[in-house]
Amino acid sequence: MIDSKPTVTWTATDNDSGVNPDTIGITIDSGSKVTSGITKTAVTGGYRCTYAIPTALSEGNHTIKVDAQDNDGNSATQRTVSIIVDTIPPQLSITSPANNLVTKTTTVTVAGTTNDSTSSPCTVTVVLNGGAKQNVEVGSNGAFSTTLTLKEGANTIGIVSTDKAGKSTTVSRTVTLDTKAPVISAVTLSKNPVGTGDTFTISVTVTDN
Repeated sequence: MIDSKPTVTWTATDNDSGVNPDTIGITIDSGSKVTSGITKTAVTGGYRCTYAIPTALSEGNHTIKVDAQDNDGNSATQRTVSIIVDTIPPQLSITSPANNLVTKTTTVTVAGTTNDSTSSPCTVTVVLNGGAKQNVEVGSNGAFSTTLTLKEGANTIGIVSTDKAGKSTTVSRTVTLDTKAPVISAVTLSKNPVGTGDTFTISVTVTDN
């Protein structure tokens, strides 16, 4: 759950004497029971209840309990639900490749680790040059690795980690593949001709696309 101030909705019904609306309550964790601020909409035999938690819950696990009594004073069995509040995106560390890497190898290894303290495990996808998403297996320790085939020139790699709460962290890397050898296009000698003991300069023009 991303929202730290969620709205809780539940229904309390009794087919005999009906539900006493004044007894409908909600308890957050170990706090005091709350009976005010609950919106109660009449339904057959009872009420549909809505309560917007007014104070942001801390990161982690929380317990919500709801209860009520009927008009004869009988208490309903308390209902409990557990939620996890997670508003922090997952951690994502890329160990390979280095950003702005230039390589002559046509493949590159994308590797790293990911973790989220409250919503693990995380899933990882990799996108090369805006193409299709590739799912990458993540180990129990959060480590992942995959190999991509590069195109000649600049390549953009997007790595996305998504936790169970749906939050994500993205890291991008640029890798340039250069498999073409440089070309010597001109050699000049200055001065030319030269005599014995003369100083001369050799100039070479080299291009690499």
